[in-house]
Amino acid sequence: MKYRLASTALSGACVLLLAACTPNAGEADQGSTPAMAESAAQPAAPAEAAETVTDSEASTAFASLVEEYEAWQMEQSLQRRAQAGDVEAMSEWPDISRETLDESTQAEIAFLERLEAIDPEGLSRNDRTSYDVLDYLLRYSVELAPYYGSRMPFSNDSGFFSWPAYAASSTRPRNVEQAEAWIARVRGLPGYFEANIAWMNEGLADGFTQPRLIAELAESQIAALSDLDTLSGILMAPMEQLPAGMDEAEKERLRAETRAAIEEAALPAFENLLAYFRDTYIPQTRTSIGISEVPGGREYYQTLVRYHTTLDTSPEEVHQRGLNEVARIRAEMDEVIERSGFEGTFAEFLNFLRTDPQFYAETPEELLMYASWIAKRADDQMPRFFGHLPRLSYGVRPVPDTMAPTYTTGRYWPGNLENGVAGGYMVNTYNLTQRPLYTLPALTVHEAVPGHHHQISIAQELEDVPDFRRDSYITAFGEGWGLYTEFLAIDMGLYTTPYEEFGRLTYEMWRACRLVVDTGMHYMGWTREQAEACLLENSALAPHNVRTEVERYISWPGQALAYKSGELLMRDLRAQAEERLGAGFDIRAFHDTLLQDGAMPLSALEAKMLDWIADQEAELADE
Repeated sequence: MKYRLASTALSGACVLLLAACTPNAGEADQGSTPAMAESAAQPAAPAEAAETVTDSEASTAFASLVEEYEAWQMEQSLQRRAQAGDVEAMSEWPDISRETLDESTQAEIAFLERLEAIDPEGLSRNDRTSYDVLDYLLRYSVELAPYYGSRMPFSNDSGFFSWPAYAASSTRPRNVEQAEAWIARVRGLPGYFEANIAWMNEGLADGFTQPRLIAELAESQIAALSDLDTLSGILMAPMEQLPAGMDEAEKERLRAETRAAIEEAALPAFENLLAYFRDTYIPQTRTSIGISEVPGGREYYQTLVRYHTTLDTSPEEVHQRGLNEVARIRAEMDEVIERSGFEGTFAEFLNFLRTDPQFYAETPEELLMYASWIAKRADDQMPRFFGHLPRLSYGVRPVPDTMAPTYTTGRYWPGNLENGVAGGYMVNTYNLTQRPLYTLPALTVHEAVPGHHHQISIAQELEDVPDFRRDSYITAFGEGWGLYTEFLAIDMGLYTTPYEEFGRLTYEMWRACRLVVDTGMHYMGWTREQAEACLLENSALAPHNVRTEVERYISWPGQALAYKSGELLMRDLRAQAEERLGAGFDIRAFHDTLLQDGAMPLSALEAKMLDWIADQEAELADE
C-alpha cells in the first residue's frame, strides 16, 4: 500500500498532539511527565519503497530497515543526540517548522512502505515484536500527520511552555561545555515559543483550537512561570548540579550568565507568551468542548480511538464497553459497602468518604509520608510477584507548585540511570481536602511499583532491541499495565480496609467512566456536566479531581481510552493462564514474560502471551 499525504496535510515525524508526543511519547501517562514532544531536526532523505521481500530475505531486509530508521531517528532526536554527548543538541529546542515536519513525514511514509514489503513470518520472535511496534509507530504517525496536531501544542496541565521546567530538572552538566549549552538553550526560548505561537495562529485561522476553558488553564500556568523568582528557581537548577571539582570562579561565571539569560531571554519569552494568550489566543478560541466540533474532528477522533487503544475499534464500541464496565464495577462497590457496615444509600456513602476528616491528611508532609509508606510496602512484596526487578530506584516527590493547581492527583516521571536521575512518583499536595487517603494505595501502585516505574525501568534496560523498542511508550500497554497493577495489589495485600478497597474500585470506575465520557464528549455531543456526573455519581473521586480529570479528557481526546483497553486484556490473559495451567501457573513468570519485551500493541501482546501459555502447557505435559 502506498502512503501519500493529502494536499492539506501537516507532515511530521512526531505530531504534537495536545502536548503529548505521538507516537514516540516515551512518557508515562504521557501523561507521566509534562514533557513536550521532540520534533524533527534534520531528517535524512526518504528511502525508496522496496518490492515484496520473501521469507529468506526478510531478516536481512528488516535489519537493514531498522538500522536506517534508527540512524534517521538519532538525527531527528535532540534528546538522543544529547544523551550521546552531542553538545550542540544540548543547546537547542526542537525544530517544529513546517518544512522539517513535512520532510520527516515523507521519510516515515517511505519507511512504512518498506516495512510492509517484509513478511513478518520470516522473522525471529524478537524481530516480529520489533516489526509490530515499528508498524504501529509509523502507521499512526503517518495517519495523524494530516490533522495538524501542532496547532494545539498544550493540554490542561502542561504544554510546550512547561517543557523548559522538565528539561531543567533532567539536565546535569558534567563540564563547562555542557553548562554553556544549557545557557544557550535558555537564550533560545524566545524562538521556540514563537514557533509554537505560529502554529497556534494557524489553529485560530482554521478553527482548530483548544476549548477556551483549557486555554484559560494554560494561561494560569504561564502566568505562574512569568515570575522572575519562580522562573529563576526552575532554570537555575542545572547550575546547582555542577561537578564538585569544577573551579569555583568558573561556576560563578556560568551561574551569572545563566541568570542573565533568564532575565534577558527566558522571562521576556514567558511574558510575551502570556500576553499572546490573554490578548490574542483566548478571545478567539472555541466554546465547544468536543474535538468533533473542529473541522475534520469526527474523523480525527476515530483515528485517535484506534491509535490510543491500538485496536481496530470504533467510538460506539468503546462507549458500550464502558457502560458494561460501569455496571459491573458498581455492583462490586455495593458489595464492599455492605461489608463495611455502613448503613445508608450509595450517595450517602460517597458523601461520607468525601467529607469525613479521617480520610484526609492535614499537611502536605503527612500525605507524602503516607504515600511513601504504601510505596515501601509495595517494594516489600515485589519479589513475590516478579523475578526480574530493575536497577533504577524511584522517589516520592510533590508535584511542583507551578503545576499543582491544574495537575492530576499523581503521576510518574521517568528517571535515567545513566544521568543519575531516579524515577519520580509525583504526589499532588495541593488542596488536601481533595486528596483522599483511601485512594492512595491504588494510586501508588499504579504510578510507582509494580506500575509505571517498574514497567518503564525494565523497558529502559532492554538489551538486543532497537532503541525505539526501549524508548516507546504505547499508552494502551503502559496504562493498561498500571491499571492491572491496581488489581494485582489485592494479591499483594496492600488494601487493608473496606475503604481502601472501595478506593480501588473508585479508581477502576474512574477508568471505566473514561470510556463513556471521552467518547461522549468528543463524539456524541455530551456536555461537561454530563461527563462529570458519570464520575461524581459512580465513584468516590473528590469533586476537584473530577473537574481536573474531565478537563484533561477535553484537552487530550482519546488518550483516556487506553487504560481499560489494556487492563481488560491483561486480566483476561492472566485468567486464561491460571485456568489452563492450574497448579503449574507461575505468576512471577507470567509478569516477567508480559513485560520482558517492552511496550507493544495489544494485538501483539495477546499473540505473545497465548504462545507463552501454550508453551507452558506443553512443558507441563512433558513432566
